[in-house]
Amino acid sequence: MVLKVFFPSCCSSAESGILIGRWISEQSSAVVLAVVHFPFIPAQVKQYLSEVQRVTKVSVSVLGSWSNSKQKKEECLSEFLEDLRTLFSHELWIQISKEGDSKFWSCSTLQKHSSNPKEEEIILVYYDQRKVMLSHLHPPLDTATPTENKAGDASKLSAIFDTVAKSRMLFMTDRYDEGPIKLTHWQSDGVEASIIVELLKQASVPACMLLTFLLSLVSGICRSRVLKFWPLSFLWSKLSTCEQLGHRLQHLQVISSNKAAQNQTQLMRKANIFVSLLIDVALGILLMSWLYRKNRIGHLADTLIPVAD
Repeated sequence: MVLKVFFPSCCSSAESGILIGRWISEQSSAVVLAVVHFPFIPAQVKQYLSEVQRVTKVSVSVLGSWSNSKQKKEECLSEFLEDLRTLFSHELWIQISKEGDSKFWSCSTLQKHSSNPKEEEIILVYYDQRKVMLSHLHPPLDTATPTENKAGDASKLSAIFDTVAKSRMLFMTDRYDEGPIKLTHWQSDGVEASIIVELLKQASVPACMLLTFLLSLVSGICRSRVLKFWPLSFLWSKLSTCEQLGHRLQHLQVISSNKAAQNQTQLMRKANIFVSLLIDVALGILLMSWLYRKNRIGHLADTLIPVAD
């Protein structure tokens, strides 16, 4: 039988430790959720996993050992990792090892009552834990699955996504916590980036409102009655710069509006205007950078002056 081990790519550089996750016996698959690296106390790990299992209703357990021999002092660590299977009872013990920056990994399994690795085919599947966690491919957490359909759903890929989605409690610990258990998962690098994103989201609405107000003020001045008297009205209607300025003000008002698009046509219109403005700005910057580089604007002026004469 082929054993499929779903390993998160964010844990490839984790320190040596033990693999925790869920064993799906119906499809002979093991979903690795995190790596608990040393030092740790086995009793505290068991207590933590039981608390996670009670909250998430997911049978999280220790699946095996992870060895990342980046330093010489970790060369004798593999024997200690093999002895850990006597402390954490599991029918199938998975051993994954990696040597430094090598692209070749070693993956084997041990039976509970056997001292020799079991000869069977193992498929190691890498998955992006962050994308799986934030995706909508898994079923909703509040919908209960009927008992008669559990065996059928377990053979689908949705069981993998559902396992990661329900393990939110497991991902609440990052490296800045001073707890006794150090985990490596998709949130191990901290939450600073997400804080910046949330601040930008909160600041985008007031910025759009301020920009809309300023554009409305400018467009209101441009549409005032003062510009309708002669000769301002004549200049405004004849100069193409004024016409283009009026069109650009209307476009900026459409883009900076905080009102949602009513239909697909308005949404496409906003997208087209936004893309056209980006292209205009990018082409303008490229043209100016090309002209001012190697004194091309001076050579161009020297060429055009005799022609103008």
